[in-house]
Amino acid sequence: MKEIVLITGGGGMIARTLSKKIEKEYTVRFLTRKKKHENDFEWDLKKGTMDESALENVSHIIHLAGANISEKRWTDERKKELISSRVDSAELLLKTLRKKNIKLKSFISASGINYYGTVTTDKIYTEQDPPGNDFLSEVVVVWEKAADEFKEQNLAERVVKVRTAVVLSKEDGALKKMLPTIQYGIGSPLGSGKQYMPWIHIEDICSIYASALKNTHMDGAYNAVSPQHTTNENLTKKMAEVLKKPLFMPNVPSFVLKLIFGELADALLEGSRASAQKITDTGFQFQFPDLKKALENLLIHHQTK
Repeated sequence: MKEIVLITGGGGMIARTLSKKIEKEYTVRFLTRKKKHENDFEWDLKKGTMDESALENVSHIIHLAGANISEKRWTDERKKELISSRVDSAELLLKTLRKKNIKLKSFISASGINYYGTVTTDKIYTEQDPPGNDFLSEVVVVWEKAADEFKEQNLAERVVKVRTAVVLSKEDGALKKMLPTIQYGIGSPLGSGKQYMPWIHIEDICSIYASALKNTHMDGAYNAVSPQHTTNENLTKKMAEVLKKPLFMPNVPSFVLKLIFGELADALLEGSRASAQKITDTGFQFQFPDLKKALENLLIHHQTK
């Protein structure tokens, strides 16, 4: 009998790619707002309800649910939504597991590399470093605290928190947003362009989740970030190089981004490096540690698809 893995945030790009990676070894179920497939189970966070049959005989939960950080301006309402979509969803799972008296082998939660704060420094952050003191790090701190409850309340043997960098994928996320301007030859770095941009290829982030399922020694927080560091300017240049497009526009000034995005602009204009040492120490091997090769894989395939 295959072990059952329940994935929340079933509509997201990581969930879709990850399920294909693990479906031969595990029975995969999804918790989603609207049932579209046989292995979908509905939940409603506003009402605090879920189809409890999703948890029958479940061994692992991979918690990917959470509103998109960079989708909208951070109004007070949006800030509440960013936190509640992560924390309330975890609390609903916790409450339902306790009610049904189910103990998981693992609770594996998405988390953010913004744990360390949105600052540009020469420091390379490790999992030993304390959290930052801005809004994004506050989101990640409460997100991880909600995950830790599963172990503290003895509802999971171990909890793995995957501190995710910018995920490079042709389907969604940062790459998809940057692509049109570069394809039209009007791409340019943001602000100074010197801010670091921790990144990871979609295949590698999904492989980290797959490793977290199988490797029972994995416990606690892990930076899910490529070992090769890059800046926003370097990423923009490499994308243009791979697509054979010119890059002659001036950098987008910081004040323009602040006018458009408000406080969210800080997440685009600041950024530091994070270490991949802890995850590689588990024996994990990156398929795409090199930025240029990662972009070639995503963008050249994207054009010829």
